[in-house]
Amino acid sequence: MTFVPPEEFNIADYFLDARIREGKGEKTALLTDERSLSYADVQRLANRFGNLLASLGVDPEQRVIIALPDGPDYVGALFGVLKIGAVVVMVNPHLKPDEVAYFLQYTRAPVAIVHKSFVDGFVEAARNARHLKRLLVVGDMAVDQALAEASEELETYPTHRDDAALWLFSGGTTGEPKAVVQPHASFANSTECYAKAVLGYNEDDITLSVPKLYFGYATGANLFFPFSVGATVVLFPERCVAAVLFEKIERFRPTILINVPTMVGHLLDHPEATKQDLSCLRFSTSAGEALPVDMHERWNRTFGVDLLDGLGTAEMWHIFITNRPGNVHMGTLGKVVPGFEVRVCDEEGQEVPHGEVGMLHVRGRSRAIGYWQQLEKTKEAFRGEWYVSGDMVSRDENGIFTYYGRDDDMMKVSGKWLSPREVENCLLQHPAVSEVTVVGVVDDDGLTKPHAFIVKNTDAVCQPDDALATELTMFVKDRLAPYKYPRKVAFLETFPRTHLDKVDRGKLRSE
Repeated sequence: MTFVPPEEFNIADYFLDARIREGKGEKTALLTDERSLSYADVQRLANRFGNLLASLGVDPEQRVIIALPDGPDYVGALFGVLKIGAVVVMVNPHLKPDEVAYFLQYTRAPVAIVHKSFVDGFVEAARNARHLKRLLVVGDMAVDQALAEASEELETYPTHRDDAALWLFSGGTTGEPKAVVQPHASFANSTECYAKAVLGYNEDDITLSVPKLYFGYATGANLFFPFSVGATVVLFPERCVAAVLFEKIERFRPTILINVPTMVGHLLDHPEATKQDLSCLRFSTSAGEALPVDMHERWNRTFGVDLLDGLGTAEMWHIFITNRPGNVHMGTLGKVVPGFEVRVCDEEGQEVPHGEVGMLHVRGRSRAIGYWQQLEKTKEAFRGEWYVSGDMVSRDENGIFTYYGRDDDMMKVSGKWLSPREVENCLLQHPAVSEVTVVGVVDDDGLTKPHAFIVKNTDAVCQPDDALATELTMFVKDRLAPYKYPRKVAFLETFPRTHLDKVDRGKLRSE
């Protein structure tokens, strides 16, 4: 299965305008604590944003940064940018000024749409951003007035299916973010192949997401996918913690929950977890990081809802390997999404036998154009039709894939390959461990050794750190091969995070 759109193709039309033509204009598109918006309301808001941006001189193909909290303005701004043929650049609004400065310089965006609560950091960062012409501050009285007065009529620009639509940022755990330039066609292809054909999104669905819309995983699963079928999206701006998520589930009764392993753990650790009613959910997805088996088993016992682990990358837009509703293989990524092809290869690009670990190669019609201003990395990762992801996986004889980590996270210890995930899964079985990340650290002799960084489960910990570190080391030694135990165990209050809120393994290596 593949989806080939016509040459003249704009995803603002595919995801939004088409719902109006289908007669779904009055159907509820967005739900927030304060209000609901129909698809026609969203279209009018998008048209006002698009007209305002055009009046500021934004041309087709120019980048526009969006740094807004999740809510109607985010959705209106995103589709408004697309409707005038410009390119959306989504960034985390909570970034520090030096991080904002990087994105302003790197993207050369002439306009950034920012909420007033985040504007100070952008003003500071903008001082040396020579390409930035205007900060459009949502919540500022003058901007809100201009937006309200903008026309609600706007013809969607006739972009080519291969024109850039969104810049996504690589979700790696080390180094500066690099922009993945994705064309309009990619977003429609994954929607047809994954959201509709595999997960069965339909107009009766209500979606709710843990990650925010600036994260491509959520942009797809909690905006584009539901909008493609006329479903309803729940949005909330506040930080997602377990208590907030349970409250939103109780209030809005979503049918699909877009989740990540870290929040899965927080939900399970909540003192009222067993009292929560999640029966409204058809399933929950999980992506972004590896899902430990022990955590998955606890989820099943506690909530009894299918939790679908899967793998996707910004370079292939979204999920291309996944478990299916009613067919979940715990500890695995599941099977390839129809429309994509995946190979497991050695360093020479030759396929390895079933059961052996190798590097993932994937192809399909959601492949990115490349990395912005990163020609060498583009040539390394994009090889003809194939994208070489750097993810280490195995495939069994039934076509089920298991994840082992990134190639730059894998380490050779005592001459043998070690997957950090294996040690992390082991340590998570200890009651004192709430979260864990294992990284390879080079010692004084130039040898790589595994170090474990732990966030403690304070409800279960009652001994000094030194004693607990020794106990955890022995815990691994008793369960895994001798060379796999962590040579150092360190305790942190929280993990350092990347701009996409993933654990920053590079910073941990330098701890």
